[in-house]
Amino acid sequence: MENKKSDIGLVGLAVMGENLALNMESKGFQVSVYNRFIPAKEEGIVNRFMHTRGKDKNFLGFENLKEFVDSLNSPRKIFMMIRAGSPVDEMIEQLVPLLDKGDIVIDGGNSNYLDTKRRVSYMESLGFYFIGAGVSGGEEGALHGPAIMPGGSEKAWPEVKPVFESIAAKAEDGTPCCAWIGPGGSGHFVKMVHNGIEYGDMELIAEAYFYMREHYNMTNPEMAEVFESWNQGKLQSYLVEITSEILKHKEANGDYTIDHILDSAGQKGTGKWSVINAMEYGMPLGLIATAVFERNLSARKFIREEAASKYHVCRSSKSKITEEGIQELESSLYASKLVSYAQGFELMSVASENNRWSLNMASIARIWRGGCIIRSAFLNKIAEAYEKNISLENLLLAPYFMKEVERNKHLWKTLISRSIMEELPLPAMASGLEYFVALTTARSGANMIQAQRDYFGAHTFERTDQPRGIFFHINWTGKGGDTQSGSYNA
Repeated sequence: MENKKSDIGLVGLAVMGENLALNMESKGFQVSVYNRFIPAKEEGIVNRFMHTRGKDKNFLGFENLKEFVDSLNSPRKIFMMIRAGSPVDEMIEQLVPLLDKGDIVIDGGNSNYLDTKRRVSYMESLGFYFIGAGVSGGEEGALHGPAIMPGGSEKAWPEVKPVFESIAAKAEDGTPCCAWIGPGGSGHFVKMVHNGIEYGDMELIAEAYFYMREHYNMTNPEMAEVFESWNQGKLQSYLVEITSEILKHKEANGDYTIDHILDSAGQKGTGKWSVINAMEYGMPLGLIATAVFERNLSARKFIREEAASKYHVCRSSKSKITEEGIQELESSLYASKLVSYAQGFELMSVASENNRWSLNMASIARIWRGGCIIRSAFLNKIAEAYEKNISLENLLLAPYFMKEVERNKHLWKTLISRSIMEELPLPAMASGLEYFVALTTARSGANMIQAQRDYFGAHTFERTDQPRGIFFHINWTGKGGDTQSGSYNA
């Protein structure tokens, strides 16, 4: 190997970092790798990597941070793949004294976008650049091509763009699944919403699996065949594809692995962040919130078992599998997924407006076409919808998706009605339907809520017979005063 400086450095050789480093090297870049030395381990992590997966490849390995930084071409590009939170800040503080003006630090973990915004400002104040890059695709994506969502110091983008576009997944048309998102923490915000949609997709697929298992008593091979057929049509996606593979997987004794997995789902927090931020921005994210809460409920296995033992569940005998029944389930899953994406994109639109990010929704949809966990067939249609109308407020108002929902609405309603009568929980699918019904209700019952707020707290209200923006208060009881509340909302 030539004794020359590396094109890029990578900090953190856990699963994602190790595979990203291998991806970078395979695209022709010399990569310096660093991982802090852990004395408790018999062999240093860097040393192990250099003698196994990194052996005889274009890597330079370091357990000394200064030597690692000095091994990089200027301007230095340092890609961190470490745990989000305080470890990122600690690594930044260790790097700062070793950097030169114009050097670039990249955080590829699942950091909170507000932390990224703060780090961008801090690093730029010191003369450095900082990029918060959302990376999606898991271990396989990191090695073969993830979707990458970079944001932050835009002046650094020309320097890192060749590396990012080389290692990113490629869509069917050959376009890299990577594009500049915007300033501040926008890249990590978009990745957060991606993960929120991922939570929704996974819950919806789990509900479809549960319904087939419980209502139709279908075998794992039968369900695998259904998901495989769905993956050839409008539901084509990575998550539907791997669901089929999961259902086929057998253990050494011939048992299906899925039957031995405890129904208690974990989570790392990005789905929860999506819901919290939706509330901060006043946006309805009901389906994704339901998916998050269902994971919480699944983790309370003990109380579900106790409740199940004390209540009689009114379920009829298993139904015979029919083509119409499977079509009903497919339509419901599809329509519900459209709602999940519509809610996620609307949240990004409002956040973009509030933060002046100028997010390109069509570009984001195209980034997600390959490499990432939620890649699916209709992302091209989402991109087209935003290209035709850059001011589109909700995907369900785009002509294509209006036709799709209308086409599937009846079967969607039928399935949810049956699941309620059979006491078969499909909470995310039901949430999607309820959102659609509420969205298409021009005059809701929320006027009663506003009347109640004015009655007990003098919070005022607008009138249907007056222009918007003019607020009124009534002394409902005749005993109160005329003072209005303008300082808080209850």
